[in-house]
Amino acid sequence: MSEIVTTAVADFRALVPDCVAAGLVDMSTGMLLAVDTLDDHPGEVLDLLAAATFDLFQGRNVVMIEDIFKARRGVTSDRHYFQEIVVNSDHLVHLFLRSAKNQDIVAVLVCRRDTKVGMLFAQARIVMKQLEDGFGA
Repeated sequence: MSEIVTTAVADFRALVPDCVAAGLVDMSTGMLLAVDTLDDHPGEVLDLLAAATFDLFQGRNVVMIEDIFKARRGVTSDRHYFQEIVVNSDHLVHLFLRSAKNQDIVAVLVCRRDTKVGMLFAQARIVMKQLEDGFGA
């Protein structure tokens, strides 16, 4: 499994346009499974990335919002409501992409601000599909 994760992170970095960093977070443990970046980042920054990803998708308030939305729409599945989140900063675009087949896996992609967001989503979804196929999920 570690080879699949390592390959997926490298593929995200190589195939997603303007990608400067990619990682995979295991939401069941809150841990960063793998990371590939252009620059070396301190371990504490990477640990915070995993924690922030967890809070972004499964923080208490987010789960409450998901539950309200699901109730209002009559959704009864355990599938999480939020699947993809984009955060824009002054210089970067951050894409958080939850696996459709394994809800505990979230890819984190960081790209330069001038990236084409449509291509970012398209390529990221292709690599996520390859990752899911690799897990046999």
